[in-house]
Amino acid sequence: MNKRVVLASRPIGAVTEGNFRIEEAPVPKPAEGEVLVRNLWLSLDPYMRGRMSDAKSYVKGVDIGEVMVGQTVAEVLESRHPKFGVGDTVLTQLGWQTYGVTREATKIDPSRAPPSYYLGIVGMPGLTAYFGLKELGQPKAGETVVVSAASGAVGSVVGQLAKLWGARAVGVAGGAEKCRYVKEQLGFDACIDYKSGALREELKAACPKGVDVYFDNVGGDILDTVLARMNLFGRVVVCGTISDYNSTDPYRVRNWRAILVNRLRVQGMIVFDWKDRYGEALKELGSLLAQGRLKYKESVVQGLENAPRGLMDLLAGKNFGKQLVKL
Repeated sequence: MNKRVVLASRPIGAVTEGNFRIEEAPVPKPAEGEVLVRNLWLSLDPYMRGRMSDAKSYVKGVDIGEVMVGQTVAEVLESRHPKFGVGDTVLTQLGWQTYGVTREATKIDPSRAPPSYYLGIVGMPGLTAYFGLKELGQPKAGETVVVSAASGAVGSVVGQLAKLWGARAVGVAGGAEKCRYVKEQLGFDACIDYKSGALREELKAACPKGVDVYFDNVGGDILDTVLARMNLFGRVVVCGTISDYNSTDPYRVRNWRAILVNRLRVQGMIVFDWKDRYGEALKELGSLLAQGRLKYKESVVQGLENAPRGLMDLLAGKNFGKQLVKL
């Protein structure tokens, strides 16, 4: 039988386990041009909270009763597709279920990196960090790059790339343990614990010459605080607003005037805009990873039935690194 997690109701405020329902159904049969796969790893990502809503977004949300969306690493069990064979390891968009059939998959090489890494540092989060920083942030040597959610799947790569490209990297993370990891393991120049209650003062101390690039994964008060430290012609990359995802009263930016005064460029980041250049980024990220110049951390929950709890922990900032479900 195929176990799957479907959206049972739309959350009002914080996501709860009651918003999901676990179902069983027969394992589907592949038609001509399809493959049957068994999912091995499921990626959990902040964007999933938006897909649970019926608000307008850049892609369609999940319907009530529909399998929750998500990228997976899977093994091909049966193939009626000319490009795939039994035993191939592939990336799919089959979501929160143990088996599935699809016409669209991407073959990956597990000998080059652990399969789960294709959902993280050499997957969508790594691509997001690479293109968001390179194309929108455009850091120059000696500039200061600040990134929020610095210990997470995207933020951790952003800061490391900033350092490799000659900039200073300052992280913002929640808790002393995460900040130690960001500084000691990832090599950031500084990391600010936003839970300390002294964000404004610590940001000023860590960025005495101001901020040139802010890679924003959280929005909210942290965004306002960094806007006040931005330099003339600085760049703000808006990648996520995780502080707002569970809110019923969205945060209202107070330091909007800083954008005018400092002539800032503020741009939203959706990784699909660079899909024609994924190969470029994956080659660079893979090379840096193989050389030991990029560090990476995973948070793993076991079993599909625990995926809802994993997503809730992710949205609450309890994850450490890339959040995954091992199926």
